[in-house]
Amino acid sequence: MKLESYWLDTAPAFTGAAQGPVAGRADVVVVGGGFTGLSAALALARTGASVVLLEAGRVAGEASGRNGGQCNTGLFHDYADLSQRLGEENARAFYHAYDAAVDTVETLVREEAIDCDFRRCGKLKVAAKPEHYAKLERIHRQLQASVDPTIELVPPERMQDEIGSASFHGGLLQRAGAQMHMGKFGVGLANAAVRAGAKVYESAAVSAIDRQAGGFRLTCERGTIEAGQVFLATGNSSRGPFAHFRRRLVSVGSFIIVTEALDKDVLDRLVPTRRNYVTTKNIGNYFRVTPDHRLLFGGRARFALSNPKSDAKSGHILAATMAEVFPQLADTRVDYCWGGLVDMTADRLPRAGEHEGMFYSLGYSGHGVQMSVHMGQLMADIMAGKAEQNPWRDLAWPAIPGYFGKAWFLPLVGAYYKLQDKLH
Repeated sequence: MKLESYWLDTAPAFTGAAQGPVAGRADVVVVGGGFTGLSAALALARTGASVVLLEAGRVAGEASGRNGGQCNTGLFHDYADLSQRLGEENARAFYHAYDAAVDTVETLVREEAIDCDFRRCGKLKVAAKPEHYAKLERIHRQLQASVDPTIELVPPERMQDEIGSASFHGGLLQRAGAQMHMGKFGVGLANAAVRAGAKVYESAAVSAIDRQAGGFRLTCERGTIEAGQVFLATGNSSRGPFAHFRRRLVSVGSFIIVTEALDKDVLDRLVPTRRNYVTTKNIGNYFRVTPDHRLLFGGRARFALSNPKSDAKSGHILAATMAEVFPQLADTRVDYCWGGLVDMTADRLPRAGEHEGMFYSLGYSGHGVQMSVHMGQLMADIMAGKAEQNPWRDLAWPAIPGYFGKAWFLPLVGAYYKLQDKLH
């Protein structure tokens, strides 16, 4: 069992990284080489701007290359609750922003000819308990009436058409969801940015950003560069001059296993429609089939951060859970196990805007595959003064009280959600 990301291990090498020291001046310096930063570098370079991207490690090497491989449409919140808190107009706009984000990913894949196994498959949210299906029925009525006439219910008696497991009791289907190979997409996006004229530096962790006349001066492991504008696409970086964001983002571990390749007839029995699947529990699971016929199975197995020891423990928990859902896989070999960090905001909505003259887009809260790419594309317009292009522009973002970057409360949160899953 390899303790590394399947997506990163099976992706082609990125050979377009800039060589030599970081120096000179650029119109825009992008900090962070995940999907947000790469997408923004591409969009900005297409405008004719000189763009330099600084990545601390390898492109798409953190959350962008360590996720569950799902690219889903539709808001993941309780739509009625969101409408009540923020207004129907905002809730509808946010829902459609996620729909548009998947379209953005598909457009980039097509325009840049990125070989990443992209396909529209649909997302099926499955009821983990019989009583959960009633909640899915309520959500279906709300969404169909308000914002998504194409959403469908899968009643309990039809679940065997979708999943060969007795663990689920109906589902809610959003057909426009998609999936792709995250590592291949990340490398393809980086190559596209380079073709457009951006310079992408790996192993270039930023240690300081200083204001100066005409812009900024950034210091990184490979040198110093001046910039007219700075775009921060760092996620919740634990190092570097990003304390403002560390007080507003909580990193939560999420863990994933990938099995050995499975026979087609086995997969046809277990997941005949090959969709993206998410369960209704608070500490639930998600799963899908990889392009080479493995089952990917993930979730917040433990409320802990990712490291080799933690990943291995979580992998054993996930393998046991997978065998409960699919008893046919009890003796199946697990080839990959890894963890990643999900950067959560307090309300689980993204944030994008400007702070101290620098632009940012962060906090996708476990649903960043599509929104990170989408926001990266929008940033070229936003940074040119078109703030109305930012769907999150009116959201306040106060610091989390009593939090300074170390999530001491995660075990308490985990215990609370485990209790809720037992009671409801």
